[in-house]
Amino acid sequence: MLWIKTLHILFVTSWFAGLFYLPRIYVNLAQVHDASTKTCLIGMARRLYRFMLPLAILALIFGLWLFLGYGIGMGSGWMHAKLTAVILLIIYHLACGRMLKKFEHDTNTHSHRFYRWFNEIPVILLLIVIALVVAKPF
Repeated sequence: MLWIKTLHILFVTSWFAGLFYLPRIYVNLAQVHDASTKTCLIGMARRLYRFMLPLAILALIFGLWLFLGYGIGMGSGWMHAKLTAVILLIIYHLACGRMLKKFEHDTNTHSHRFYRWFNEIPVILLLIVIALVVAKPF
């Protein structure tokens, strides 16, 4: 089971790298007016998003494996809260995909300030998840 935990941590960390970086690309996209730079940034965002999806799936698969294998936190409040945060991260990931489509179709209506704030959401959710897993407060 320690190998499963190792792989879960690896894929969660890799997925989060994308969740931190993709909205940063959106900040730049919301500020740029040059067509060639926009094309380059959209290409970067598209490739990153495509790479993030299998990482997210693998993180979820190994997390589920741990949950079922260890029975960690079944019936515990902290696990329910953690799973809620994971669902919010999945929604955030999907929202990033929708935003990418808007940039691809040149229909983005948000400013770079919006994306700067949007970029903080996974940091807060990661802090919550880590605190819940380590402290198991309830």
